[in-house]
Amino acid sequence: MLKEVDTRGRSCPEPVLLTKKALALSPEGVLAIADNATASENIRRFAQGSGYKVEETEDERGYLLKITGK
Repeated sequence: MLKEVDTRGRSCPEPVLLTKKALALSPEGVLAIADNATASENIRRFAQGSGYKVEETEDERGYLLKITGK
């Protein structure tokens, strides 16, 4: 199971920084949860730019970004 990173309620650049820190501790991947499209897009761009694969879905919690593989 992937480590969850809850970035809801955080202002930019915190969602990206929290995701980056989690990936450093869990290089196999993380599940980042964001509550707005801007945070989701910033996390996705960071992860893809760092060589990770990103799968995004939405549910009642918000935007879910499954970040795996490098």
